[in-house]
Amino acid sequence: MTEVIKRGFPGMKSVKDLPVLQDGPPPGGFPAIRIERRLPSTGPAGVTIFAVGAAVSAYGYYKIYNMIQQRKADTRELELTRAPLIPVLQAEDDIRWCARRKQQLEEEARIMKDVPGWVVGAPTSATGRHIPAPRPAGIWDPALQ
Repeated sequence: MTEVIKRGFPGMKSVKDLPVLQDGPPPGGFPAIRIERRLPSTGPAGVTIFAVGAAVSAYGYYKIYNMIQQRKADTRELELTRAPLIPVLQAEDDIRWCARRKQQLEEEARIMKDVPGWVVGAPTSATGRHIPAPRPAGIWDPALQ
């Protein structure tokens, strides 16, 4: 029924009987399509970023080198100021050692008084000679080593 109203004849016998209604371009054609990329600049180039990074690293290494040199100079100055005091400090340490040794001998005599044949202060090692302590007693400064 709608066919009669639309086309003006009853029923469709063939597709070829339909009038050709084809869409086409408008007169003068369609406007050109822009296919090139129009993106804004995203920042500096890779070479620029690399150059800035290298410059910052070089400056950092320069500052570290200067800091190490300054630390060495400060350490050397500290060593030179402490060096004249070493004999005085060693003498004080020797005095303390002698006083402590005297106390040790007195304590040994008091503890071993009942042991027959015990000689106070005699070496107890198998070699019979003095074996010093494994680490320095008294003053020890790593900066002076």
